[in-house]
Amino acid sequence: MSDNNENKINNDLAFGKQNYILIAAGTGLAIIGYFLMSGGGSDDPAVFSEELFNARRMYIAPIMILAGLGVVGWGILKKSED
Repeated sequence: MSDNNENKINNDLAFGKQNYILIAAGTGLAIIGYFLMSGGGSDDPAVFSEELFNARRMYIAPIMILAGLGVVGWGILKKSED
């Protein structure tokens, strides 16, 4: 007779629920950062627009992207307690 444990399929996930939440939150932060960085160009390519170098695009958006990547890394490296 075969043992019931031999036929059992292992359905364990690589990460716990909290890990997936952190990865999703970090991805969301990075996407928000990319949206904050978009725009600022001029409609006429011969005209320079100073809007390209405002604080939102130069400081806030890159910090949001790096924070999002950091949260994703934390979500991957955090030991699951589930």
